[in-house]
Amino acid sequence: MTSFPVEPFAIEPESAELNPQKRVMLLKPRGFCAGVVRAVDIVRIALETFGAPIYVRKEIVHNSFVVNELAEKGAIFVDDIDDVPEGMRVIYSAHGVSPAVRQRSKERGLKVIDATCPLVTKVHVEAVKFARQGYSLVLIGHRDHDEIEGTLGEAPDVTQVVSSAEEVASLQVPDPNRVAYLTQTTLSLDEARDIIQALKEKFPKIVGPHSQDICYATENRQVAVKNVAHTADLVLVVGSTNSSNSNRLVEVSRNLNTVAHLIDNSNAIQPSWLEGVSTVAVTAGASAPEILVSEVVAYLRGKGFGTVDEVEVMPENVRFGLPAEIVQAIGPAAVAAR
Repeated sequence: MTSFPVEPFAIEPESAELNPQKRVMLLKPRGFCAGVVRAVDIVRIALETFGAPIYVRKEIVHNSFVVNELAEKGAIFVDDIDDVPEGMRVIYSAHGVSPAVRQRSKERGLKVIDATCPLVTKVHVEAVKFARQGYSLVLIGHRDHDEIEGTLGEAPDVTQVVSSAEEVASLQVPDPNRVAYLTQTTLSLDEARDIIQALKEKFPKIVGPHSQDICYATENRQVAVKNVAHTADLVLVVGSTNSSNSNRLVEVSRNLNTVAHLIDNSNAIQPSWLEGVSTVAVTAGASAPEILVSEVVAYLRGKGFGTVDEVEVMPENVRFGLPAEIVQAIGPAAVAAR
């Protein structure tokens, strides 16, 4: 297991008179998804097995706490593959990379460990399949996101990116009867639904993946927020500003007319947010570690919130295996013991 999650409420709250009428709803599932656990474990195990430095292309996951913690252990995060010295070991982030990055790594003799989330890899495979079948591709997502950059690179000549339903109207393709769509894995379910509907209206014969590309963890965390937002005065989402799925959780709450804020940690909470608030729902994006959630709960208890209830909306027990490079390095027995 990764070293980041800790037991909830392990941090002692500030001294305060606790009011049982002031409630914290701690949503479950929250925090690390299977793809993030896998990616963080890959970096940690690589550092333990091969020693520092280990280079990582881009942030391994979009969370500043996680990145800083791994950097302290010897991980070096770089924006470009050319920033990695020739022949060194590099890890691809959970968001995936384009074929061009893989080719450049090969040219420079880098020892690659691929931490791409298997659900992102699924989208890459779909992009290649549709392109080979002669489809024009519409990739639904945010243009500046690392995941979109990687997926777009699989078939750049036939792929267009759209970020809103309004952008669909201006799409032009060689054959309107041969169009396919794919989505970023961390989108809002509602946002993706509206864009897909607009695409179907413009291209009635458009096809999509056999199963949705939005990942199970993104969906589950959004569903959890939808289930409790109407009973909360405030929703706090633990996650970094560049975390797409964390931002989507804030949007989901606000779309239901419940005040919500994205916070990196408890230090970001403004006391004014709690004025007149009796019920706070707390969740975390898929790349936010549990220790940060514990700190938020401790802060709220320090402000008098005397009741803390964990609200489980659905179970989540997904696990992904480690890549062959790691398994071969540490041995099957060590993998089983983790």
